[in-house]
Amino acid sequence: MAETRIDVRVEQLEAPKPGPKHPNTCPGCDSHYRDDELAASLYVCEHCGHHFPMPARARVDWLADPGSFVEAAVDVRSADPLDFFDLRPYRERIAEAELNTGLGDAIVAGTGTLDGHPVALAVMDFAFLGGSMGGAVGEKFARACEAAIEHHAALIAVPSSGGARMQEGILSLMQLPKTVCAVEELHEAGLPMFSVLAHPTTGGVLASFASLGDVTIAEPNALIAFAGPRVVQEITKEKLPEDFARAEQNLRFGHVDAIVARSEQRPYLARLLRLFA
Repeated sequence: MAETRIDVRVEQLEAPKPGPKHPNTCPGCDSHYRDDELAASLYVCEHCGHHFPMPARARVDWLADPGSFVEAAVDVRSADPLDFFDLRPYRERIAEAELNTGLGDAIVAGTGTLDGHPVALAVMDFAFLGGSMGGAVGEKFARACEAAIEHHAALIAVPSSGGARMQEGILSLMQLPKTVCAVEELHEAGLPMFSVLAHPTTGGVLASFASLGDVTIAEPNALIAFAGPRVVQEITKEKLPEDFARAEQNLRFGHVDAIVARSEQRPYLARLLRLFA
């Protein structure tokens, strides 16, 4: 008697979608790092040179001389003037961002020294609500400019932002002229601002203080644009070059003065401080 067989093969019409990658996995070469390994390499892939987002406090520790940094405006927090609610209350999103990052908002500002030169620092953190600029970010940046004037120091700004914070409405857009005026007062005092554009620097932040540096440098392959490639392509209906809005294209067009790898930024800025002194 012939043996009866049941065909249990399953036809797979679509390949299974890969799961989300670990945040410490390099998107360029798939190298994986432990947290301590990534911190030791300044959040740069040692195999392909990809620049991971760098936490604001880690960047401050890297730029400022040890023990010299004094944070300012620690008590400044974002308000909820519109009682904004989308899928979740805005207040809840802020509380979650504070818990996850340990920051009061998307910027760390204060004074210190770099290679012995007095500086004011304003360093943004994309991990806090996409580095969006609301009232607290604008106020902290303005206070960093005031501190630079008070200490007769240069201002080093490290923007990393998705733009204005929509949950604060027109009040977030008012931070554009506010920060521009703060930089103008800095320049009237005869003091320079150096901008280090990190990935990404977009929207209202790029349209305001991020573009006003006396010297503007960018990290390799950083996205620097008012609107991202996807939005521009949808509007223009044209195929964009692969490096559209990247630091390298901005350098060719003269929008930035240099592209400087993260490991070389501290000595580069120290040299600028000596030249502008």
